[in-house]
Amino acid sequence: MRNLSATKVFTLNGDPVVNGFVEVDDEGAIVNIGQLPAGATPQYNGFLIPGFVNCHCHLELSYLKGKFEEATGMDGFIQQINEKRTGVEYSERIASIKREMENLYREGVSAMGDISNCDETFPVKAESKVYTRTFIELFGTEPEDTEAILEGARKLACEASALGLDAAPTPHSCYTMSMKLNRLSAAEGLKSGFISYHNQESREENDMIKYGTGALADDYNSRGTTTLPVMGISSLQYFVRNLAKECSLPVDGHVLLVHNVDTDDESIEEALRAFKNAYWVLCPLSNIFIHRKLPDIVLLKKHNLKLCIGTDSLSSNHILSMIEEIKCLQNHFREEVTFEELLRWATLNGAEALGKENVYGSLEIGKKPGIVLLENVDSDNNRITNLTTSKRLV
Repeated sequence: MRNLSATKVFTLNGDPVVNGFVEVDDEGAIVNIGQLPAGATPQYNGFLIPGFVNCHCHLELSYLKGKFEEATGMDGFIQQINEKRTGVEYSERIASIKREMENLYREGVSAMGDISNCDETFPVKAESKVYTRTFIELFGTEPEDTEAILEGARKLACEASALGLDAAPTPHSCYTMSMKLNRLSAAEGLKSGFISYHNQESREENDMIKYGTGALADDYNSRGTTTLPVMGISSLQYFVRNLAKECSLPVDGHVLLVHNVDTDDESIEEALRAFKNAYWVLCPLSNIFIHRKLPDIVLLKKHNLKLCIGTDSLSSNHILSMIEEIKCLQNHFREEVTFEELLRWATLNGAEALGKENVYGSLEIGKKPGIVLLENVDSDNNRITNLTTSKRLV
């Protein structure tokens, strides 16, 4: 049994508890939450919060840390992925995966939605204390390759399941897939109840789908890759309408829409009609790294969307750190969003997105969310600072 106390305890189930404590048993389950007696000094000067939920990560790309040029746009980023993804020794790739998973856990991540294109992360995730839902991501621009690609994903899902991981196929995005693979992979993933989808990450994406123009379209055409016909609608509207050919709408499963940098009212409204459980995942440091642009938080909040936070990968980020992602959002949207809102995006909303809100995401009796200490905070104003750090206590 452990009793932890701090200047403030953010439960995500009510107002912060001033000079609060959280008591946990030997298994990490919360048995009591309350306020210290008058005059008692808390153990920690800072905030106690539930463990983070990183809703979007590409752990297997950790070996690409420091290898990518910034501000290239999506077309330039894809070219770098194609150039630099091979040629690194297996041992180095595995060492980087282990290192980053350990760092994520130590800094407070309790659950994660992780993208996999192969099986290299599976043993590490199976051994980690971090719960992981694995999205086996599919690509393929040629319709005739669809069945072979899906079969490969099913085999990977079985391999992950044999190690005790929750895993299923998921589509990557509109612009890297044939219409057939896009809708069939989404339908396959929704059998598990969950898919993750790179949505409207850039203007280049929307331009390619809507008008058949832009740097992304030019690159695909120059390589002789089959491209989609010009749709005249946004990429998210295309995804919804293409999926409707395979699934009855609105779909029940959890749909994690990731990035959302170039979305708009019309796209959001169509998605909300199509998906009963849509979660909008923000990866701000990645968006700045690639595009020097962030999502329109005012727009997203106007629609009362369920927002979540992810770190993306070290090919498009300098660090996998949830607290740094929160700092980024707070620094850019100080007037538009409170710390408590950001914290909810980074914890409880993410737990709901992954279907694990009964275990993670908030400090409540009976739950085992992990307990994280934030130090160097602005306690008077319920804010973090640029010096704030996070570390796991439980």
